[in-house]
Amino acid sequence: MAAAASGSIALSKTLVNPSCSAKSAAARNARFVSGPTRCVGICSRRGGGGGAMAAKMVSATSIGKPQIELDFETGVFKKEKITLAGQDEYIVRGGRDLFHLLPDAFKGIKQIGVIGWGSQGPAQAQNLRDSLVEAKSDIVVKIGLRKGSKSFEEARAAGFTEEKGTLGDIYETVSSSDLVLLLISDAAQADNYEKILSHMKPNSILGLSHGFLLGHLQSQGQDFPSNISVIAVCPKGMGPSVRRLYVQGKEVNGAGINSSFAVHQDVDGRATDVALGWSVALGSPFTFATTLEQEYKSDIFGERGILLGAVHGIVEALFRRYTENGMGEEEAYKNTVECITGIISRTISTKGMLAVYNSLTEEGKKEFNQAYSASFYPCMDILYECYEDVASGNEIRSVVLAGRRFYEKEGLPAFPMGKIDQTRMWKVGQKVRATRPAGDLGPLHPFTAGVYTALMMAQIEVLRKKGHSYSEIINESVIESVDSLNPFMHARGVSFMVDNCSTTARLGSRKWAPRFDYILTQQAFVSADQNKPLNQDLLSNFVSDPVHDAIVKCAELRPTVDISVPDDADDSDLDFVRPELRSVS
Repeated sequence: MAAAASGSIALSKTLVNPSCSAKSAAARNARFVSGPTRCVGICSRRGGGGGAMAAKMVSATSIGKPQIELDFETGVFKKEKITLAGQDEYIVRGGRDLFHLLPDAFKGIKQIGVIGWGSQGPAQAQNLRDSLVEAKSDIVVKIGLRKGSKSFEEARAAGFTEEKGTLGDIYETVSSSDLVLLLISDAAQADNYEKILSHMKPNSILGLSHGFLLGHLQSQGQDFPSNISVIAVCPKGMGPSVRRLYVQGKEVNGAGINSSFAVHQDVDGRATDVALGWSVALGSPFTFATTLEQEYKSDIFGERGILLGAVHGIVEALFRRYTENGMGEEEAYKNTVECITGIISRTISTKGMLAVYNSLTEEGKKEFNQAYSASFYPCMDILYECYEDVASGNEIRSVVLAGRRFYEKEGLPAFPMGKIDQTRMWKVGQKVRATRPAGDLGPLHPFTAGVYTALMMAQIEVLRKKGHSYSEIINESVIESVDSLNPFMHARGVSFMVDNCSTTARLGSRKWAPRFDYILTQQAFVSADQNKPLNQDLLSNFVSDPVHDAIVKCAELRPTVDISVPDDADDSDLDFVRPELRSVS
């Protein structure tokens, strides 16, 4: 693995992929650079002219696919080059001191329509509104909801009202907005996109916070209308975290969740600056470039991996293992969930993965090595399958079909999502949290650390082999996990973490968590108990992998405050917890 990610860039001949549309914003001026014979293209079948982003393909020695380095031009914000594991990437730093630039970034936009009030909708709408007020802009942020939606009351409680012209019907809001942020569930997008897109004004801008809709359109042989721009700003965390850190950061020049951005179509040359303005207004500490296709592949995959599904499966498997081996239930909970969401997450967030390993005793390192060696390939087995299910469109179709099963049809009953926190360990967790001292991060258990770190490194390797940039890899596999999601599980358990996320994420976690639980129990733990020889090459590559230096660099760009999730968040913080979780104790 270390050799495979040495970071040395092999630049050779420039190749042009003739199948790339000359009008595609993501593919215009694309350079495809590889080893002796390989050419890989990022193509959009149709798109608007004047794209502001150039996709440049470079290959690092021995990496499966060339990693994508996306350059872009902005006339409003300062672009900065950073180097991660030997690769140059380009970012824009955020901060409240940049809010005065928002009117320039949003030039030509009079109304931003935020469609939906789920995980991302409340956070993004409030952050945008507050940032534009601070910028002394008269741009209106308006919420669009379907008639009869229970979310009208939630939106009114957050300050959006019909009387002010900031709350209304979904299609009226779409028709009157210059920038439409489509933040309804992915399954709802798949079922309603044709009507929504038909109501958009020519030359308006469609904003997405997930590339799911592109994946769905590709599976249907369709694309976006050619008379609108299509952009994405994708916070690397659940909506409640986006809002929570924004509020916490008001006194320290801003804090929030890092975001990726993509320009899929640009009909008039404004798309890049609008996307960057959107990200800055959300409070993103830094924003990095991607493509809409790369985003949905890494995001849907990551949710099913270490961000939600895999970590849920891991702690269930470890809790059962520890209690079966004689550990008390409360101690087992502390050495699984509390260990991962507390001390491991805090250490990785501030110092990186190697700091977890280096903090162990010599005996602890031996136990870590045993767990890491036994768990890495079983985890990669499931992760590899999951990525290919996402890339092939299978997982997207699964989400769409699951969304339709939420309602009665064809004489069959409705099957909404069930509870995921009813096993014994989560009941024990309630007791542990009730008596946990303030600031307690839990114990550092070497075996738990080895399993969790193996999962994290396996996910990094799959994304690396599939050609994703290091910014995307680290945010989807490390930062989003330890800085956004794990703190919610630490505060209130697995349901509070998973069910504050999007419907797509919630479905994926429920589907894939048992797969990780099963393979660890059936393969990894059996191998460890049989004292099979350690994979020394695997352990050596872990220690020397260049991703560690890249993680340290990204840690310097992390939010300026740690997210705070109070135990009574369900009752007191209406702006950062999903409504259905507020009454859950």
